[in-house]
Amino acid sequence: MIPQNFKDILSNGENVGLYQTIAMFLFLACFVGMIIYVFTRPKKYYNDTANAPLEDDIDEDDPFFKKN
Repeated sequence: MIPQNFKDILSNGENVGLYQTIAMFLFLACFVGMIIYVFTRPKKYYNDTANAPLEDDIDEDDPFFKKN
């Protein structure tokens, strides 16, 4: 039998449930790792990024800069 799509390949294999469980745990481990990484950084680590929309970073030497 030739599989017609990806769903057929995954539904007819051995240990498919095990592979899905392992994939879910890997995803959760990465997700929890990123959450821990973000929340363990000091607050001043994000200051430059947090204030970026408020800063006036117009370069007057830019050829596309028009002074009104």
